[in-house]
Amino acid sequence: MAKRVRGSTRPGQRRPASRLGAPAQRPVRPSSSLTADEEARAAELEAQIVAEEKAAEQAARRGRDRARQREDVVVGRRDLAPLSIRAAEEYAYVRRDVLRIVRVGGGLLLILAILFVLIDVARVISLT
Repeated sequence: MAKRVRGSTRPGQRRPASRLGAPAQRPVRPSSSLTADEEARAAELEAQIVAEEKAAEQAARRGRDRARQREDVVVGRRDLAPLSIRAAEEYAYVRRDVLRIVRVGGGLLLILAILFVLIDVARVISLT
């Protein structure tokens, strides 16, 4: 890649327009002074911004309070509950999975027992 040279332009780019005319004259005013209308508008905007900040802060505070109340209820209830109730709440999914495994295993054992009776005991099905 070629090194860029100051002042050159890339293909497809235009040079910045040169300013031939004098800039438009504006009334000169010290930067530290504001008109009464500008001061009123600034005060109005500042009051609006302060009101929005207070509303946002109150909404955030309400959200934190709600979350804190939920935590207090959950933590308070769990601490007072016996271990068996806490285990039942926390490990409900384990109980559900174990029951599913027992059902499937029991079903398979039942099928094996039926096949044993049909093949070996009743000789309804002959394998040879």
